[in-house]
Amino acid sequence: MSTRVLFTPHAAGDLALPNRLVLSPMTRSRALPGGLANPLAATYYAQRASAGLLISEGTQVSPQGVGYIRTPGIHSAAQAAAWAVVTEAVHAAGGRIVAQLWHVGRISHPDFHDGALPVAPSAIAGVGEVFTPEGRKALVTPRALETHEMAGIVEQFREAATQAKAAGFDGVELHGANGYLLDQFLRDGSNVRTDAYGGAIENRARLPLEVVDAVIGVWGAGRVGYKISPTASIFGMEDSDPAATFGYLADELSRRGIAYLHVAEAVAGPRLAPGPRIAPGLRSRFGGALIVNGGYDFASGEAAVASGEADFIAYGVPFLANPDLPERFRRGASLNEPDPNTFYAGEEKGYTDYPALGDASA
Repeated sequence: MSTRVLFTPHAAGDLALPNRLVLSPMTRSRALPGGLANPLAATYYAQRASAGLLISEGTQVSPQGVGYIRTPGIHSAAQAAAWAVVTEAVHAAGGRIVAQLWHVGRISHPDFHDGALPVAPSAIAGVGEVFTPEGRKALVTPRALETHEMAGIVEQFREAATQAKAAGFDGVELHGANGYLLDQFLRDGSNVRTDAYGGAIENRARLPLEVVDAVIGVWGAGRVGYKISPTASIFGMEDSDPAATFGYLADELSRRGIAYLHVAEAVAGPRLAPGPRIAPGLRSRFGGALIVNGGYDFASGEAAVASGEADFIAYGVPFLANPDLPERFRRGASLNEPDPNTFYAGEEKGYTDYPALGDASA
């Protein structure tokens, strides 16, 4: 029987990966005070080290970038030291892990910022709620960043990338998806600026690309990835021409030679968006590795890679509940049932206690 393509090695830039299965970045809300990675995270990620690549949960690049309780940061030496425990455990287990660098922008609340407003490209509120230390609260109208503040945002990402290197990560992924700051700048539904950072696609992409260039300066292009969600409407996100907007971004990222483009766009499940998918059109515009993410099972993931639609498949909830997901796929074994009640709360329960094949409780 021929080797199934999901289990074949492939490169993403300078990252030589043993298989095509990627752990999707998933917020688990278990960080310690001070934005320190929980020591339990070392066990959690090491348990999943058989993935070709692990992408960490979203990790704030600054205090300004916080919008959720108990999420980790990567902007101080103490935070880098906490993450070093995780990366060492992953490497000891034979794995590779990149840090997802995250600034939430308007998806935050004054409760996280001593009463100050969260920042965004424009003073337009997102749609929905955030979970603050005092419970769920509606999103507020953010403060539009001044033009002179852009260099400071870029520096936040540069410093976070530097700390990620000190922490022993194998690279970084920029979180440009799901309605967060870089996504807010790129899409014209959330960016109505009239300066050099708004208006035409080239201007709306200016800050995201300045961030990319800064992070490449720290890591080199071959260890930098970028995540997008071109058809996602989460938090009220929209764009008048997503194919053109994200096609331009893909062209520019390809020109810079980054390791991979990570496209979150559901092919099944509750997040399936109406209308045509954008990912297939990006395949020819981006020269690096393409990761796709959103409702894939083994069969659909295998088909996507075998057809050339993508190079890697990122799995979220299936990996959350099945630390040995590649082996389960390889054997055709049944999967553990995930417990949604523990996705964003608790400690070990629903985090490090899902059994692997061969465990007495499996």
